[in-house]
Amino acid sequence: MNGLVRVRAGALAAVAVLAAGLLAGCDSGGKDSATTAPPKNTASAAPTRSTDDKARALPDALTGQRPQWSSCKSSGWQCAEVKVPLDYAKPAGDTLSIALVRKQARDKDKRIGSLLFNFGGPGGSGVDILPRAASTYRSLNARYDLVGFDPRGVAQSSGVVCRDDKEQADAERRIDATPDTPAEEAAFLKDGADFGAGCARRSGKVLPYVATSNAARDMDLLRQVLGDAKLNYFGISYGTELGGTYAHLFPRNVGRTVLDAVVDPTADTVGHARNQATGFQRALDDYLKSTGQEPKAGTERIAKLLARLDERPLPTSSGRKLNQTLALTGIVMPLYSKESWPYLTQALAEVQERGTGNLLLAMADSYNDRSKSGRYGTQSHSQRAISCDDSKARPTAAQARALLPEFRRISPVFGEFLAWDTAGWCANWPVPGERDVPEASAPGAGPVLVVGTTGDPATPYEGAKKMADKLGAGVGVLLTNKGEGHGAYTEGNTCVMRTVDAYLLDGKVPANGTVCSS
Repeated sequence: MNGLVRVRAGALAAVAVLAAGLLAGCDSGGKDSATTAPPKNTASAAPTRSTDDKARALPDALTGQRPQWSSCKSSGWQCAEVKVPLDYAKPAGDTLSIALVRKQARDKDKRIGSLLFNFGGPGGSGVDILPRAASTYRSLNARYDLVGFDPRGVAQSSGVVCRDDKEQADAERRIDATPDTPAEEAAFLKDGADFGAGCARRSGKVLPYVATSNAARDMDLLRQVLGDAKLNYFGISYGTELGGTYAHLFPRNVGRTVLDAVVDPTADTVGHARNQATGFQRALDDYLKSTGQEPKAGTERIAKLLARLDERPLPTSSGRKLNQTLALTGIVMPLYSKESWPYLTQALAEVQERGTGNLLLAMADSYNDRSKSGRYGTQSHSQRAISCDDSKARPTAAQARALLPEFRRISPVFGEFLAWDTAGWCANWPVPGERDVPEASAPGAGPVLVVGTTGDPATPYEGAKKMADKLGAGVGVLLTNKGEGHGAYTEGNTCVMRTVDAYLLDGKVPANGTVCSS
């Protein structure tokens, strides 16, 4: 079972693919935009050794690498690997390989450099996602090499594995993620402990070293071996947390940076769950309004449906049952994008009119990275490993139980799930956590464009404002997108795309507080 606190990488692309299978003015905030001259072309700039953090002690054998690019399965793309230290405290010790994918800039004469992407999760594979999403970034590819990577502990970069397909399927069938009895609670907590033990057993060598801070250090090494004087970066969802961490560790190496769908850098484990309860309920309210329903009454109907499924799961054509947890996950999936709301309407209608749960189960499977053959991806394994390595918080069952009244008030649909999720995975984690909340202050860094969407369900808009503040005056530049969905830089949102492109391609920094309406 995957918790909602996972900010699903590639969720929007997954919704689009799922839908195909299921169904045969920019307004400045009162100031003129400030324009800065673009920096000189850095394509041929000599790699520079970092002067920040532990990366300054890296041996020449690592900083002097050059990726050996070769054609890979996606047409027009090249793949390579780069060695990074397993433990940055021992930079001359063991290494692991970071997988890269690249599409070279079309205009070689005006090439700016590389633009590194992270699509979130944590646990999202940039090597897989970037080629599938590349049409969105075609304008940027004119002058940038688009570069995706699998962060350490993810997919081809020593991806963490914690359980096999049978264990995943058994947990999906047996574990109630909103336990109501002592027996259900004990099973829920044991499942989390077993998951952590499986991670240690199968991926013990890499497990202590997959925290976000080490991924940020890897990015600075990638900057050097790609030949860029500064890191140009586009982070989405969890990728904003990674970008903020990089800016904090290496402020002098920050190039043109965009953070879209921003994780609140002031929130701890419980705060993040509270934010998501607020964000998903806000998105659900907006969805219900769009269908002519009164949000409170519509929410109550969905909450009652989930309660019924807790007692009596629905049949599906696959022979599997749609239980409460899977139904909740299926409801979450289309809330990531307003364009997907009609599929939620159809799924709820199927439950109501036919008494079957085929569409909700299909959406839950897509979210959970489950194929039709019953094979599961490992993104959720990497997500939990990175999240638990990051956070010192180890909420207990008693602490989760104490959150229930507040979280139920915030969201009768999502609150209980998110309250329990705080204690479901990290309580018995085999590796100590690194910090209480992410670090993002970056005095001395260049401007970082922070993009928040007012109706974002997974990373509520308030987090973007806090990230801009945390980065610091003159660094964090807030761009507000009035609209729905997780992420603003999307085809059709011309205001956001035009503003972001002007910054990344021409160095034009918008006025702090600029507003777009999608």
